[in-house]
Amino acid sequence: MSDATYVTFVPAAKRAELREILTTEDTAPLVWRERRSFFGSEFYFSGPPALARKAQAYVAEWLITG
Repeated sequence: MSDATYVTFVPAAKRAELREILTTEDTAPLVWRERRSFFGSEFYFSGPPALARKAQAYVAEWLITG
């Protein structure tokens, strides 16, 4: 099965916190990368489709509730 990639935009005020969480956790087999811009970052989650989608949904929920 192919990997899937999902993306979430994270405002600049929250991107350092998310980056810290992701670097301290073992996310295998999920791979993430960050593409920074002036107003925030796009976080890309790649891996098994169901897992990548769950990660994207979790981050979106985290942004709304945090």
